Amino acid sequence: MSVDVPSSRWLAVAKWPLWLLVASMLLPYYWMLTGSFKTVSELVRKPPTYWVEEPTLKSFHNPDWVDSSADPQKQAGVSQVNVDGHGFARFYLNSLLVTVFVTAVSLLAASFVAFVLAKRPFPGSRWLFNLLLLSMMVPWEVTIVPNFVTVAKLGWINSYAALLVPGLAKAHVVFYFRQAIVSIPDELIDAATMDGAGTLRTWWSVVLPLLRPSLAAIGIPVAIGEWNNFLWPLLVINDAQYMTLPLELGKMAGNLTFAPQTAAVLMAGSLLASLPAVVAFLLLQRQFVDGLTAGATKG
Repeated sequence: MSVDVPSSRWLAVAKWPLWLLVASMLLPYYWMLTGSFKTVSELVRKPPTYWVEEPTLKSFHNPDWVDSSADPQKQAGVSQVNVDGHGFARFYLNSLLVTVFVTAVSLLAASFVAFVLAKRPFPGSRWLFNLLLLSMMVPWEVTIVPNFVTVAKLGWINSYAALLVPGLAKAHVVFYFRQAIVSIPDELIDAATMDGAGTLRTWWSVVLPLLRPSLAAIGIPVAIGEWNNFLWPLLVINDAQYMTLPLELGKMAGNLTFAPQTAAVLMAGSLLASLPAVVAFLLLQRQFVDGLTAGATKG
């Protein structure tokens, strides 16, 4: 004889794997957060402590640091890290510049291209869209060597141009915006045209305001991808003046093999590096959810 179990009980049981998934994702962040405020002796203690017993800010700025000191308790804080005369703040600003510029320009360019493909078709536009779809099927790693050769021939190695220009073309963003623009009624576009608005004016005044949820939804992953980009800057940047934050954190992580006491400074740097992404998501989470659910219902 079967017994009916209330659906609420099944839902409660089904939530446990989700809670385990959340815990597995938050545990590394918690470990990084607590490690940023631990002393060196507490950080390297075995067995480790799971909370901060002696909170300290020396991983961010250590007033006792001496350049020639070998004392592990007097390690330079993350704000005192220096590479060829350039500090952590310079790397942070470089990452902010690359992320903001590439995200803003690539989204604007992709939305305009998508608008032309969706609402202003021209001979060959269908083939062009198919080529964009085909380019999405090519792994990014395949294009590393051709892109590097192109950047080198242009003389852009060790320059901001090498960090900014190659990331502007994003076929998947064009595809995303095209699918969103297709759902915009043609009557709105026709009304703007009848009022004398050209293609550029219609895109700016009519299409872009309607794409705000989509801009946030695709803008967040694009910005995070640029903020965390490591491989491409590693290939084209050797000068500390143009280094981004992931490059500096990678350099700091390489020191752990022979200087494990620097882990606290690395965790402090990683914590600071994670803040912009967290803040951006918290501020734009409503638009992000709206963009993901756009078109999911009718009416």
